[in-house]
Amino acid sequence: MIITTNRLVLREFAEEDWSAVIAYQSDPRYLHYYDWQERTEQDVRAFVRMFIAQHEEEPRTKFQLAITLASNGQLIGNCGIRKKTSDAQEADLGYELDPRYWGCGYATEAARAILTFGFRELGLHRVLAWCIAENAASAHVLEKIGMRQEGHLRQNEWMQGRWWDTLLYAILGPP
Repeated sequence: MIITTNRLVLREFAEEDWSAVIAYQSDPRYLHYYDWQERTEQDVRAFVRMFIAQHEEEPRTKFQLAITLASNGQLIGNCGIRKKTSDAQEADLGYELDPRYWGCGYATEAARAILTFGFRELGLHRVLAWCIAENAASAHVLEKIGMRQEGHLRQNEWMQGRWWDTLLYAILGPP
């Protein structure tokens, strides 16, 4: 499966993608909003294998794609949409991006493309997403793709030795 945008190609993961993933997942800026403190080669290889296994499932319910630059094929993150069951009308959206590419609009471009895929190809009625409340850039991405904040969950995510607030966003598909 491939989704193209003006500047990006969203594609299935391949085993060799682990080296690009570990490069950005080891960046302290990336780690700030995740439960893990460090990433090992074994961790990241398993992470990539999980996405490869998802695209081999029948029926497929999870579509987590590598975000690559159209200009040179460089992997800069991932973006996906996930249904709980094959007949679900709702799914959740998520993304992560190499911090070296933050602030360039790539997360918004990828998230918008995967959201469009969810509504057009999967026939979804509703898509939701959440982010750490302190991660204003991620909240901004969700707002830019048309999602509305539906909730502010106080201290509901425990990681890195403390409680974090999260924001819940959602969008309804076309009637």
